Amino acid sequence: MTALADLYAAQPFWIWLAVGVLLLAVEAMFSTEWLLWPAVSAGVVAVMTAAGVRLGLPGEVAVFAILTVISTLLSRRLISRANPDGPDINDRDNRLIGQRARVVEGFVAGRGRVFISGAEWPAQMEGDAPGEGQDVVVKRVDGSLLTVQAAV
Repeated sequence: MTALADLYAAQPFWIWLAVGVLLLAVEAMFSTEWLLWPAVSAGVVAVMTAAGVRLGLPGEVAVFAILTVISTLLSRRLISRANPDGPDINDRDNRLIGQRARVVEGFVAGRGRVFISGAEWPAQMEGDAPGEGQDVVVKRVDGSLLTVQAAV
């Protein structure tokens, strides 16, 4: 442990850089969107220490914590402004709700296939079934099964 303390005393840049890289690696593995900003904050503290600003470990941890909180809050505001429709732009299933789809296989006993978002999906019908080539609207998504109804 004294080797780590000696490294920090001589070059705090490397410790903060390692913390930032570690946080970024965990973020890349799990894609949580919560560890990106602490990783960036650790990088800012690393650059700050490399530039010669030495606040000591408690001061640097305080700067790291403040930067993390501020950047996380600002990013949440930016994300909600950039994506007002929902929290997750990568949730393809929920983005299908309300979209029009084209019937590619007629509905028999309430089941058929529709084409939407570049792919064919199995679907079940709510109400009267339209013929092939006609449009339907997605009402619900349950796994890979879409619930649709005739487009008005």
